[in-house]
Amino acid sequence: MLELNFYELLLVSIITLVSFVVYSRLRKPLEYRQLSSHVPSVTKSIWSEMQFSWNIAMTKPKDLLPFFMELKNQNGLVVHFNIAGEACVMLNDPDDLKILLSSTKHINKSKDYQLLKPWLNEGLLLSSGSKWQSRRKLLTNTFHFKTLDMYNVSINKHSQVLARKLLEASAGDKEIDIMNYITLCSLDMICDTIMGIEVNAQEGKSIEYVKAIKCACRSIIDRIFKFWLWNDFIFKISGSGRDFYKSLKVLHEFTDNVIKMKKESFINSKSQDEQIETSSKKMQKKSFLDILLNVLEENPDQMTEKDIREEVDTFLFEGHDTASITITITLIFLGLNQDIQDKAREEVLEIFGDSDRDVTMDDLNSMKYLEAIVKETLRLYPSVPIYTREIQTTLNIKNYSIPPMTTAFVFPYILHRSDDLYPNPEEFNPERFLNEDNKSRNIFGYLPFSAGPRNCIGQKYAMNQMKTVISTILRKLKFETIGTKEDIKISAQIVIRLDSAPKIKFHKL
Repeated sequence: MLELNFYELLLVSIITLVSFVVYSRLRKPLEYRQLSSHVPSVTKSIWSEMQFSWNIAMTKPKDLLPFFMELKNQNGLVVHFNIAGEACVMLNDPDDLKILLSSTKHINKSKDYQLLKPWLNEGLLLSSGSKWQSRRKLLTNTFHFKTLDMYNVSINKHSQVLARKLLEASAGDKEIDIMNYITLCSLDMICDTIMGIEVNAQEGKSIEYVKAIKCACRSIIDRIFKFWLWNDFIFKISGSGRDFYKSLKVLHEFTDNVIKMKKESFINSKSQDEQIETSSKKMQKKSFLDILLNVLEENPDQMTEKDIREEVDTFLFEGHDTASITITITLIFLGLNQDIQDKAREEVLEIFGDSDRDVTMDDLNSMKYLEAIVKETLRLYPSVPIYTREIQTTLNIKNYSIPPMTTAFVFPYILHRSDDLYPNPEEFNPERFLNEDNKSRNIFGYLPFSAGPRNCIGQKYAMNQMKTVISTILRKLKFETIGTKEDIKISAQIVIRLDSAPKIKFHKL
């Protein structure tokens, strides 16, 4: 009886899915339904769409990027596919990507991003239209070069703590996993600089928050590609959904505490400001959260408590998670390539000599080779390996017209492995970013921070942070990675995750 019920349930599920797919197709405009007839497609029929939808749903996060890489290799630079009635196009030609990403018409994120709404609400990552435009303009001040200069003291301080902890953990010639050390350091930095408060993450006080982010990201990537989890009710009762909402409680509690701490210091600083001359006030550091709280106080019609939390949630996640992954992989590569590590250290020591002073903006601008190393890491392992756009009006790319309501998929991870753009693409070779011809040729062939009007607002902050951390470690420590590049195992979970990585030995320089 149980076996019969199972097959009955399976049959009902299949019929329901087929009906949903047919309905989804028929309610869309004709040009949308005919997309597979004039663009290379892997889902030309209902049956092929069912197969593809099932295959992608059953693909594990660690296999998602290889899955799409094979899709591109077999079908070319433009590939159409339907997932449970939703039309998608994967674009891998830099010329096509320039048309898409440069446009002011196609700046809305796709429906997939809406699955992040319970966590990030309508912060800068998810918002659109006039709200996105006004919020982007407001928050750009947070990343002005003068503001970035003021962040240097905090970034230096936490970098030095990290270097000390790595050395302590390596005592007795131990091989250590560095990911958690880097993540907690990055969280300390984002809270101290962008939020203007200290959370002492490197002292072990924010581990639950870091775990919750990883769990939430895994749940969301499950939901994006497992079409049955698109339904809110089914997602909430599923294992992924239960994990997500359990993590969400931790994430929002952490954010609420950050805002509460900042509000207290904000009130105190305002009372102190009354005793400070105007000229001195101008020199005080204004954090991201300071700016938001100022708007809330002076223009409550432009900013609410909810608005503040959604931006804090967004920047805490994006600001620390992406940078920590890149720093970790960069150090692994430097430990694998002693010649590159020695050359990077030589550049750093030419700048600092025996001095133990902080890294300045001028120092960062002088680190050309180290910047090339970081860029090469981001080429091989862009911290955001996939992002999407919803086509608003017909998108006329080089050889095809893509109708509205289509989701455009951009895969920096795959794009960066193009032989035409990067000879020997799997080789770690920072020299390719010192070639001036490559810089001009590959503007839309290198997209770790996206491009165009919706590019990453914090990319300069992130690059400064990464260079400061790595240069600090190079000045103090020599290190060796125990393993090979093949030991780096990743999965796609909103951002790249390290499923496993080789360990590193650190020694005092």
